[in-house]
Amino acid sequence: MSVTTPVSLVLTQAAPDIPAPHIEYGQLGPMLLVFGIAIVGVLIEAFAGRGLRFPLQAGLAFIGLAAAFVWTIALAWRDKPHHVAAEGALAVDGPTLFLQGTILVLALVSLLLIVERRQVHFAAQASALPGSEAEQETHAAGLAQTEVFPLMTFAVAGMLMFPASNDLLTMFVALEILSLPLYLLCGLARRRRLLSQEAAVKYFLLGAFSSAFFLYGVALLYGYAGSVRLSVIATQIQREAGSEPLLLAGVALLSVGLLFKLGAVPFHMWKPDVYQGAPTPITALMASCTLVSAFGALLRVYYVALENLRWDWRPALWGVAILTMVAGAVIAITQTDIKRMLAYSSVAHAGFLLTGVVATSESGLSGTLFYLAAYGFTTIGAFAVVTMVRDTAGEAAHLSRWAGLGRRAPLVAGVFAFFLLAFAGIPLTSGFTGKFAVFSAAVQEGATPLVIVGVLSSAVAAFFYVRVIVVMFFSEPEADGPSVVVGPATAAAVVLGVTATVVLGVLPQPVLDLAGHAASQLFVR
Repeated sequence: MSVTTPVSLVLTQAAPDIPAPHIEYGQLGPMLLVFGIAIVGVLIEAFAGRGLRFPLQAGLAFIGLAAAFVWTIALAWRDKPHHVAAEGALAVDGPTLFLQGTILVLALVSLLLIVERRQVHFAAQASALPGSEAEQETHAAGLAQTEVFPLMTFAVAGMLMFPASNDLLTMFVALEILSLPLYLLCGLARRRRLLSQEAAVKYFLLGAFSSAFFLYGVALLYGYAGSVRLSVIATQIQREAGSEPLLLAGVALLSVGLLFKLGAVPFHMWKPDVYQGAPTPITALMASCTLVSAFGALLRVYYVALENLRWDWRPALWGVAILTMVAGAVIAITQTDIKRMLAYSSVAHAGFLLTGVVATSESGLSGTLFYLAAYGFTTIGAFAVVTMVRDTAGEAAHLSRWAGLGRRAPLVAGVFAFFLLAFAGIPLTSGFTGKFAVFSAAVQEGATPLVIVGVLSSAVAAFFYVRVIVVMFFSEPEADGPSVVVGPATAAAVVLGVTATVVLGVLPQPVLDLAGHAASQLFVR
């Protein structure tokens, strides 16, 4: 089959093998397992002694996420996955399993940052006011915020459910399940608590607005098609040629909710503030797993429900992709805070990923899947390094504090420089392979001008990445410069990030083949 085969043709060819909707709990095993460990985590918080909570919660989260990953591999290995389950509300197919496996692996790596005890990231008591006597007492007692673990696993469960949703109502429920725990987690930073709580409030308010847009879009599409099922919407569009105002308004509002989660321009303003204020392990979780989940949902909506409307939404997505790439790269140049710079870098990468979505082809889908996996490992590794560079106020976030880090800690500075070069798309890194995959797919589908903008934006982005490298290696270190605190769990996360970035850059073919195999099955209706 040609890589440029239209999505609708592949769906039509796969349709005879698709069974009627039914409940098949084995296909939903990974999601149900993660939901289960989240519920058990809540029970541990309620009934376990304070001294037992941390080891029980951490062990349960690791074992549960690892078991869910193994289950996902088993589902993909057993047979050609092309099923609907839960009365058609959820779908299990090649792209869904690839995305779920990626989310679970990235969540496990993020969990290494969360459990690190040498760098306490979370407030000892979330209800204590910043600077109050209660906060000082809990800090002095060395208490740990173990509610983080069930909140994190609930968020991951929602992330697994989001790209698997086969109707818009289930997708909305998944969106809220993944979002609500993140709103809470963003406000739990141990240092700079007011900034952290401000980030949580901003994220909650803007997220509530985006959810309202999403839900209003669902209502309009239900009014148009008489159903929230993606396949029914696609059939109705095919019958009526897709010129109904109700349809176009519903698609626009639905897209606002999805693009908000991606951080695409002009729905990106939450990203720098939230990334800066949230505890850095939670920032790493959002920058990797949430991005993968949101793109999975976007792909399913556009490739299944709106595939016959692509001549209407592709031009709009062109504009969003161009704005996202250019704005992310240009605004990042002005940033002096490391986490805000990485936030705008994430905005630019969302634009690069949208070029793969615009391709609307099998090669575009496979390139996007590969890019999501590669970018996820690199960004977790970069934020892991950020947690290591610390001074008396906590993480040394301002760029000036990183001056001379290459002399103080050459290995840590070298690893961070390597991650930045991967973000820039330097050859022999995963970033280059991912960009090449999505750009080549876009060129094959006639989106060459979009690719030119992407290449130019990558060149602009390389400037601020190199600027950080120059500050680290060619500036004089400050006398009271930050120290480097390396914990074993954080070091393991960095090693995994470096390994994945190297392997996916030097020997990417096995993962490219895996992504291509997943994309060849496309999305079940």
